[in-house]
Amino acid sequence: MAITVSLVALFGLVLFFLLRAGNLGYGSAFTAAGFGFFLASTGAATPINQLTTSLIQAVQNL
Repeated sequence: MAITVSLVALFGLVLFFLLRAGNLGYGSAFTAAGFGFFLASTGAATPINQLTTSLIQAVQNL
């Protein structure tokens, strides 16, 4: 678990700086995919899925 959290933090930090610098290319896509992959295996996956579901339902009810 500690390795996964570390990789999530690393990929998130790299992705943040790539997006902030405006350097969007294949490297950014790989970083975003890695961030999503490792984030999905943490405890944050369930709240993120619940939030996404709630937002989709709220938009549908507008």
